[in-house]
Amino acid sequence: MERALISQKLWQECEPLVPQPKPSPKGGRPRSDYRAAFNGILFVLMTGIPWEDLPKELGLGSGMTCWRRLRQWQHEGVWDRLHQALLHRLRQYDQIDWSRASIDGASVAKPPGGEATGPNPTDRGKLGSKRHVLTDARGVPLAILVSAANRHDSMFFDSVIDAVRPVGGLQGRPRRRPDKLHADKGYDYDKCRKALRERGIQVRIARRGVQSSERLGRHRLVVERTHAWIAGFGKLRIRFERQLDTHLALLKLACSIICLRFVERFC
Repeated sequence: MERALISQKLWQECEPLVPQPKPSPKGGRPRSDYRAAFNGILFVLMTGIPWEDLPKELGLGSGMTCWRRLRQWQHEGVWDRLHQALLHRLRQYDQIDWSRASIDGASVAKPPGGEATGPNPTDRGKLGSKRHVLTDARGVPLAILVSAANRHDSMFFDSVIDAVRPVGGLQGRPRRRPDKLHADKGYDYDKCRKALRERGIQVRIARRGVQSSERLGRHRLVVERTHAWIAGFGKLRIRFERQLDTHLALLKLACSIICLRFVERFC
């Protein structure tokens, strides 16, 4: 029942963002129901089952049809627009806390191989990828990127910050920069501090060999908790998708669900 409720509320946000299919001049079978495909995608994301094992008795269409819709809507920018629409809704109610943000990366096992993968130095060199997340002060995911597991967090510092798109919803200019940014010692490099100063963001990066790792704990906990929320989706505990755009589509959808939870609670 809870999964169906999430499906209904998310579909209300997503439906206006999905391009309407154009009828084929050659005729043929009509396309499968978009809402059923959306619910099938959510079912696979939350349970983690293989696409081909999606139960037909649920009436959600075949798993491969849902997989094709996921990729199609990724290419059409639907998942980006859905995430942005929910961030816009949160800001309408002033529920994005820009006073401080947190950034961190988390490695994910990737058995089949594929794009943006590499040997994980923290897992005996096993193949994996890494997701980089930036959140507001309460854990709302503002941006997410994916890299190979052997790429250092600091290499994607600028890219993650710049991946935050302007969020409107209140009077004045849309906002995309937090006042402060908290990061652990993995980002303790001059280039990271310079990147923040150039963007007018106050630097809160722990210094190696100087500051205790506990000092930023209560702020870093926020982004680590968001990583845990993302890992709570069955399809994202391990990266099963070989193609990067498919994996990114699932990550963006997971971020949208997390944003929806904040909307339901605070808006």
